Amino acid sequence: MSTPGEAKANAAATYNSAADFYDDPANSFWDRFGRTTIERLRPHLGARILDVCCGSGASAIPAAEKVGPKGFILGIDLAENLLERARMKARDRGLQNVEFRVGDMLDLRLPKSEFDAVVCVFGIFFVPDMSAAVRALWHVVRPGGKLAITTWGPRFFEPASTAFWNAIREVRPDLYKGFNPWDRICDPPSVRALLSEAGVEQAIAVAEAGAHPIPSPDAWWAAVLGSGYRGTLEQLDANAREQVRTANLNYIIHSGIRSVEANVVYAVATKTRSTSARRERVRS
Repeated sequence: MSTPGEAKANAAATYNSAADFYDDPANSFWDRFGRTTIERLRPHLGARILDVCCGSGASAIPAAEKVGPKGFILGIDLAENLLERARMKARDRGLQNVEFRVGDMLDLRLPKSEFDAVVCVFGIFFVPDMSAAVRALWHVVRPGGKLAITTWGPRFFEPASTAFWNAIREVRPDLYKGFNPWDRICDPPSVRALLSEAGVEQAIAVAEAGAHPIPSPDAWWAAVLGSGYRGTLEQLDANAREQVRTANLNYIIHSGIRSVEANVVYAVATKTRSTSARRERVRS
């Protein structure tokens, strides 16, 4: 298990590198699941929402549109390159109710009970102590507010994911499945257990089976370059990287697959006023 500092550095380096392909048209899954998370949350007009691990705005942008000009969205991420893309999207849409800044979910430096909702899409698994991360997010949810956690389900991008890791093993066995933290929680029971461990009770977690289209070999390679796989690629020399790319393209060509699995788990919890009051009495 990596240290918190190592995990933070790895995530930042991975997604700063992936920023050049993150919003490639082939990678529509970011926007799809970010927008769906906000739709399931149903934020009200004027709401204040914190989006942690916001990336290039896949959930923060639709949230800003939903809450209206009197609402406010704060997006936090470790990858400055993704945040700059998010700022550009907000400017292009004329959104003035959203701010993006570099930050760490374990050190938010935000007042308690500051937000009507806190959102974390495909990010909670990046820290070694996920329970501590959930507690940090829950801390800034106001009584009556909501916490929404979205994570990948099982068989992330299979069967092409197996082909990718097999190609990595051929050139660098030491890197085989060295960065796939999303496998740590990939079903509703494990997500509910994590939330309960962090003191978030009565969360609703549901699995949604899905698929992501892979219309061409280049589309699959765009998904590799614009996702968490990028961190592994960045550790390869030029020859090894080209060998992995060729193996992946050949796999898509010869396997005939046209999509990969894109299963997700959505979890939402509401911080009841009574629960919050009880905890305050216990602390005092």
